[in-house]
Amino acid sequence: MIGYYSYTVVLTYLSAICAFIGMTQVTQGKIKIALYCLMACGTFDLFDGKVARTKKNRTDNEKTFGIQIDSLCDVLCFGMFPAMINYYICDGSCKILSYISSAMLVVCAVIRLGYFNVMEQERQKSTNENRKTYQGLPVTSDSVIIPFAYILKELANKQLNSPICDTVFSIVVLLIALFFVIDVSIKKPNNKEVVVLGIFGIALIFGVLMV
Repeated sequence: MIGYYSYTVVLTYLSAICAFIGMTQVTQGKIKIALYCLMACGTFDLFDGKVARTKKNRTDNEKTFGIQIDSLCDVLCFGMFPAMINYYICDGSCKILSYISSAMLVVCAVIRLGYFNVMEQERQKSTNENRKTYQGLPVTSDSVIIPFAYILKELANKQLNSPICDTVFSIVVLLIALFFVIDVSIKKPNNKEVVVLGIFGIALIFGVLMV
């Protein structure tokens, strides 16, 4: 079979599977389940690089393959999938904006990941050190921001009962897309900050369930 097979790619593939399952849930209107799938994608992506680096004897081809499939899966998980969630949520109340913000999320994710592929291959030729910062907002961030924005939207909608809540949600998605490609330096979380993100993620799970 073509490809490179080892435990280093398992989490990447699980993330892609979660995205597929989540998109089927979007088509059935089960947004909360889809959001859980999105958060699962983010969790798998958080650890797939760490798992890959535990294999010390990877060839250059295996490393390049890992970079490529990670980006391809990220387009699916953090581009197409959340764009579908946004479109489904906002289509009825702000149709044009939902088209624009969803399309921008996909396009900006593709641009960012394509650029990352080029730069990361060049970087790995000169150093094996891990990145200390991100250039722009990492695509995986929407696995946290979008569920959080959904919770706020639902809470606000219970008070206001207005389509403006969906409009604001779609604007948030548009801003996420723009920050994918804006060249700002964002510090990568250290181990303590990852723990804090994990606690926040658990809170999101209950938050989505309750709204």
